[in-house]
Amino acid sequence: MLQLKKGIDILAAVGGIKTLNEAIALFETRCDAEELAKLSKIRNEEALLKIANAIAVTDPDAVFVNTGSEADVQRVRIMSLAKGEECPVAMKDHTIHFDLPQEQARIIDRTYYIVNGDEKTSVLAQSILREEAYDYVKTHMTGIARGMTLMVGFFSRGPIGAPAAIPALEITTSTYVMHSANILYRHVYDRFDEEVERAGLFFTNVHSEGPNRPEDLPNARVFMDRSWLTTFSLFCTYAGNTLLLKKGNHRFAVDLATYYKREEELSEHMFITGITGPGGRKTYFAGAAPSGCGKTTTAMTGTDFVGDDLAQLWIAGDGTLRGINPEKGIFGIVRDVNREDDPHLMKALREEGAEVIWSNVLFDHHGVPYWVGNGEKLPKRGVNFQGEWWKGKTDEKGNPVPLSHPNARCTVECTEIGNYNEAAAEDPRGVEIKVITYSGRDSDTMPPVWVARNPDEGVVIGASVLSAATATEVGARGVRRQPWANEPF
Repeated sequence: MLQLKKGIDILAAVGGIKTLNEAIALFETRCDAEELAKLSKIRNEEALLKIANAIAVTDPDAVFVNTGSEADVQRVRIMSLAKGEECPVAMKDHTIHFDLPQEQARIIDRTYYIVNGDEKTSVLAQSILREEAYDYVKTHMTGIARGMTLMVGFFSRGPIGAPAAIPALEITTSTYVMHSANILYRHVYDRFDEEVERAGLFFTNVHSEGPNRPEDLPNARVFMDRSWLTTFSLFCTYAGNTLLLKKGNHRFAVDLATYYKREEELSEHMFITGITGPGGRKTYFAGAAPSGCGKTTTAMTGTDFVGDDLAQLWIAGDGTLRGINPEKGIFGIVRDVNREDDPHLMKALREEGAEVIWSNVLFDHHGVPYWVGNGEKLPKRGVNFQGEWWKGKTDEKGNPVPLSHPNARCTVECTEIGNYNEAAAEDPRGVEIKVITYSGRDSDTMPPVWVARNPDEGVVIGASVLSAATATEVGARGVRRQPWANEPF
């Protein structure tokens, strides 16, 4: 049984800030007047202590509080360009970010649950004892932000006020991470205290990329402290390892649903989309698939797209199954995205109007992004995640270097997608889910289509999913069990 707030709070123990008075004193010495005024509007003592301890541990030169105002959002964009984490490309409001060649996906070999000695975790998950994690954070995260600005953002994982929505802090030195959060999640600064009171808890995410050098990657870690609902991410930049509002907090939501909301809520690795039938009838589907197996493309085939990756589900008072998307944007793989199969997404990516962050694609000498499988004439030269690229380039082992990485991504708001049903997606009551599907990359084991005759059969089918490894995980190979398409989480 998972027990919340059991064992030492690693962030507080390393930071050393124990009281609200100590937190306020630290803010007064480390924040300028403008940022201090922003923090003064947050009244939740636990949140203020989390922020203060993050500052105390990482020891940044400056602190920036992102309230979600247009001025703050624009400041993050400007900071990211100035810092060099993003570069402008040809189209207005489009930028490109490159991760290190060695960190193009989730570092599953360096990702751990922090556990107490008597806790059990899934055999599919790696874990580290609390005392060992404390030593690692203290050794490697103390002072990691010196010379940098630490940014603090207040977000909601879901429409504000929804029963399954949970507020969260994103605390990072990466402007790319904060810029991505601005696109992918709802700002809740003005209602943070209210939302914490409603939900009864909040998540905390602390990250710094440090010097961002290849030699630091062996020390990169992603830790998820289940008891204190806090993530630590260090020496990495790929959003799947750093923007832990996404998969890190999804893991916490799975824990909460499993141990505290059993038979009431589910936290799933699923898209949500609606299909319009005869007479205008809308049926909403929730569909699970491992990362890199087509959730985004499948979700956008519906008439009423809601979300492409994550779903919070609960049983409402009337007995219906309701669902929300914790996100409001897409961090989607672009490989094989083309106008024939993905017209809505391609319109957002290729026509002016949307804000887009590209990652690990190629851009040519005109500043136009390209990726494998886009259905367009591809350039013979450009710049990609390994630097200068030309057709026929090979790596040190003689292997061809692809034009774009197989896990290259785009980050864009859902409102830019033509079939997005914003009213349904922002309704805190959620949409009624009538159909659940499970799928994966499996060409020779499970039947192509397998329909359950009742819910119990559906659970068994979902638990039996097999799927080939994809480029979303560093070093992953072969075909693996993917129960309910939620195995990594």
